[in-house]
Amino acid sequence: MNDGKNDEEFLDDPLEAFAEEEIDIMAEVEAEEEDEVTTLREERDQLKDRLLRALADAENIRKRGERDRREAESYGGSKLARDLLPVYDNMRRALEAATDDQREAAKAVIDGIELTLRDLISTFGKHGIEPIVPEIGDRFDPQLHQAMFEAPVPDTKAGDIIQVMTEGFTMHDRLLRAAQVGVSSTPAG
Repeated sequence: MNDGKNDEEFLDDPLEAFAEEEIDIMAEVEAEEEDEVTTLREERDQLKDRLLRALADAENIRKRGERDRREAESYGGSKLARDLLPVYDNMRRALEAATDDQREAAKAVIDGIELTLRDLISTFGKHGIEPIVPEIGDRFDPQLHQAMFEAPVPDTKAGDIIQVMTEGFTMHDRLLRAAQVGVSSTPAG
């Protein structure tokens, strides 16, 4: 249906020019909207990534805090425990040094020292503190023992414990103090 205008006249029509301009504007708007959508998607993805990283960091901090709390609960008293070990040693030495005559003369004192030592050992046990008690003839273990001297002793192998000076102690699975021992060296000749 041609209303009497030919195609050339129609293209020169101001309404047609306005419509083409409108189409160009709409295309620009759509392009800007697509750019904006793309920008918003990129921003969303960046924010999502940051959120996931922040959540992972928070979880790591929570786990680290829990681990630190457990360690503090288990090992927090290790300094105090190390400070009490010489008390234990001195009480043992006092009991070992007492002769039978002294034990008879000071029975109440000796009994008090023995009772106190048993209580100290019981308290150590409640807090995961266990003695390392090497025996003569045991193999030297550098993870648990500290060699104080080395001497050739007949009928022993190199690395056998020949004397125990002090007991060692662990707290849960950590070494508080190594047992101090003498170790056999390879016998001469």
